[in-house]
This record gives sequence, C-alpha cells and structure tokens, in this order.
Amino acid sequence: MTASAKPQMIGFWMTAALVVGTIIGSGIFMLPVSLAPLGRNALIGWVISGVGILCIAYGLARLSRLGGDGIQANVEKEYGPTVAFLVAWSFWVSNWVAQAAVAVAAAAALSFVSPALGGEAAIVPMAIGWLVLLTAINAAGVRAAGSFSIVTVAIKLIPLLAVVFLFAERGVTGGTFEPLAPLPVNFANIATATALTFFAFTGFETATTPVGKVRDPERTIPRALIGGTAFVVVLYLIAGTAIQMLLPTSAIVASPAPFADALVSRWGNTAATVSALTLAVAAIGCLNGLILGTGELGYAMALRGEMPKAMTKTRGSNTPVVAQIVATVLSVILLLANSSRATAHLFTFIILLSTAAMVLVYLTSALAAWRCSPAPAQRLLIAGAVLFIAFATYGIGLEASLWCLVLLAIGLVVRAVMFRLNRLSAVSTTQ
Repeated sequence: MTASAKPQMIGFWMTAALVVGTIIGSGIFMLPVSLAPLGRNALIGWVISGVGILCIAYGLARLSRLGGDGIQANVEKEYGPTVAFLVAWSFWVSNWVAQAAVAVAAAAALSFVSPALGGEAAIVPMAIGWLVLLTAINAAGVRAAGSFSIVTVAIKLIPLLAVVFLFAERGVTGGTFEPLAPLPVNFANIATATALTFFAFTGFETATTPVGKVRDPERTIPRALIGGTAFVVVLYLIAGTAIQMLLPTSAIVASPAPFADALVSRWGNTAATVSALTLAVAAIGCLNGLILGTGELGYAMALRGEMPKAMTKTRGSNTPVVAQIVATVLSVILLLANSSRATAHLFTFIILLSTAAMVLVYLTSALAAWRCSPAPAQRLLIAGAVLFIAFATYGIGLEASLWCLVLLAIGLVVRAVMFRLNRLSAVSTTQ
C-alpha cells in the first residue's frame, strides 16, 4: 500500500453492528451445552455477567473518549508501553483463540442440518474451512466486514427471538417448564457459570480495534459500546434462561445445536433446520468481526515494532491481510492440537482460555478508566467492573489461567526479540 492510500471508514451503525455481531456468536448458541449441568447456578451466572459486562463496557467507553487510537494507545497514556503491549497482546491472543471456538460452533450448527456434516471427525475440518473463507472476506476491507456484520446481525436474531417467543408462549398457556439440573447453588458453581457466561458477552471490545477507520471515534465508539452491549445483555438474559427451561438437561448436553432442537416440538424439523442455518450465520458473523479485530491488533503491534514486520503489509484500502492470515493460522493450529477432545469439551476449554486472556484487557482498561474518571458515580461503575473481573477470574479455573500466563510470557519474549532484530537492522543500515 502507498502512503497516500485512503483507508475505508465506518460510521455508528457499522460500528454498532460489529459490537452486536461479535457478541452474538457461538457463545449464546453453544453455551447451553456447558451450562445445562449447572442448573440454577447458570441463571445466576447470566445475571452477574450481564451486570458486570455492562460495567466493563462503560469503562472501555470512558477510556475510548481519550482518543480513537485504540486500547493500546490509551492504556499507554496511563501505564506506559510495556503494560499497553501486554494488553494488546492479550487482546490479540484472546481473539484468535475465540476464532477457533466460534468456528467450532459454526460447524456444529451445520451438523444439525445434515447428518453427513456431523460427527467429531467432521467438526474440525469444517471449522477450518470457515476460518479460511471469512479471512478471505475480510481481505476485501473494513467496509466489507462491516456490511457483512449488519446482514448477519439481522439474521442471527431470528432463533433468539423464536426461543423467547416459545418461552413466553409456554408461560402464558400454563405449560410445564423442564426442571433444571439439581446441582447445588454454591460459590464455586456460580463462579464457573459466571466464567462461562462471561465469554458469551465478550466481543464488544472489537469496536475499538479499527484504529483510524471509525468516523468521529471519540463519540461513535462509546455510543456503540454501551448501546450495543446493553441490547445484547437484555436479549441474553431472557434467551439464556429460556433454553434451559424448554429442553431437558440431558437433551441439551447431547445436542450440537440446542436452540434448533428447542424449535422442533413447536414448528417441526423444517423450522429447526432454518434455525440451525441462522445459528451458523450467527457464528459466522461473529467470526467475521473477530478476524477483523485480530488483524487490526496484530497490524498495530507490528507497526510499533512489537510483532514481525511482515504483519505490516497491507492491500487495497489499508487492509492488514498478512496479520489476518497469521491469526487464522494460529486458530487452525489450536484446533488441530485439541482435535482429540469431544466437541463440548473442546468448546469449553477454548472459551475459558479466550476469556482468561481477555481478563487482563478488561482489568487494565478499567483501571485506566478509573484514573481518568474522577466523578464518584463513574468510579462506582468501574469498581463494579473490577469486582466482576476478579470473580470471573476465579471461575475460569487454573488450567486456562496458567495457559494464559504462558502466552503472556511468550508475548514478552516475542516483543524483546522484535526490538532486538529492529536494533540490529537499524545498525546494519547505518553502517
């Protein structure tokens, strides 16, 4: 790309579509498989996560008002370049890990449509196929990705609203709801449920990644963050509760597409097939937003000399295609490395790892927002975000947290190596 090339720009609606579209993906549609055994703990987890994520979104909105240069630049203003890098690295890692989870969800939803697409042997190859296809779409530029988000948001709302309708219909007509799993309500179980539901709400932060590509970012990004997140929180609280009370726990755990199964009894297999297709579209739309954000993050770190210089290469209107391809390759490696796990276990492990990586992003951003928000009411909301993050971290568990620490250490090594190579290159150039 030449220096004079003008980047594509997106406005409020495309930015808000990225917020909603990246949140509504695999989380809400696949999480019932992991949440159903937790019984009432899952319902409590939805409430805690909904309130907590709104507090986090508020903190990020406050931080975004410092400028439209992205989370890394804004955190650097408060805590310096090393902490800012760890935030950007964690954000980047969380995104490409989440790409793998969302791709699994898209493949699992399509397996409901056709038995030939089902089975453990088919899920991972199909997931890899979706990663490759969506990376190709993002290579067309940020407006292509933004337009795709608007279309998929409209489609993915259909199964959510359909399940909410069934839930309300059964309640109004006096129908019987399915009993929840009898697992006792206690601190540990609520923490696990909170960690899992926490993942379902992640993704809104993607709106901060297209640096220099959002019109009036100091105003557009905060509005999109708060408005889009609040909309999804309300929808999830209702739909997440509904699915657990419409299907038996055993049926949810064994299902590749619980939402589609919920529609079979009311509208038959045709409606369920349509629903499964929309679930796949939802996951695909989420994957689209993640690939966009991951590419932008890798590109921004590469421009700072913290990632390989090859990741600064772009095409067209400043589209970071190499950074997108690198992230997709890492997602594929993660899928292949964990392909021996059952689909449900694979999905649960990946989402916990992604959430663990995102914790540092949320926590540091909240603390940075605290420093630039002196009003007591503002700090009260940000304090709520910090408390929620601490509770969710406990629920994530030791395995995912340790892997996250390993990935952070790798990030520091990569940064040190890149700085060393850049210095050696500069010295050889001057000689």
